[in-house]
Amino acid sequence: MLTLHDGPAPRLDVTIVPREAERLLGFVTDRRQRLMLENFRRHGMYEVAGRWTEILDPALTVEHPVYRVADGPSTEVFDGMEAVRGFYGGMTDAGLNVLFPIWERMAVSDWGIAFESQLAHVVPGELMAVMGHEVEDTSVTYLLSQRVSNVWPFNDEERPRLLGEHVYLDQASAEAWVLPEEHVVTPKMATEALSPLVDALPPYTSL
Repeated sequence: MLTLHDGPAPRLDVTIVPREAERLLGFVTDRRQRLMLENFRRHGMYEVAGRWTEILDPALTVEHPVYRVADGPSTEVFDGMEAVRGFYGGMTDAGLNVLFPIWERMAVSDWGIAFESQLAHVVPGELMAVMGHEVEDTSVTYLLSQRVSNVWPFNDEERPRLLGEHVYLDQASAEAWVLPEEHVVTPKMATEALSPLVDALPPYTSL
């Protein structure tokens, strides 16, 4: 059941999307593990900036990715490139790509990355039902937050590529705040904030 708070929402800052990966890059020395973190770093910023097609560049992601999204008792599987393109395209076209971690803990190993987040999502009221939550006022914008766990396996190539995502949503942890109009981060604002950061990074293939 969704907990709706009356007080102020957590501060919105999409530029923190890559922060946990960057923290690990500050001390991880293994080349393979560093490459996976660099992959994640770019992936996260591309996603929130609405530049999802760049996530699926063959330098970053395998030709047949498989995404599994478990939401309560149901699991949706996006099997193959066209299905994954539909996943990202649908989310971005709906304006649901503005999200960031309130906190995040990440671990990297030779097989891939695992992380847990308290993920915050900017959601127009009329789309809260799509996110699995009914609200009385659909005329406002909400900050929806819930605990999410991710497992990202990578392939065995010298420059590892993402095999897919295994996403686990904890609906019992869901909480929301009504965002004042002046505090809403729009998809356009997210693009403007993140594009200079991701564009300043060297190409993944050059690392």
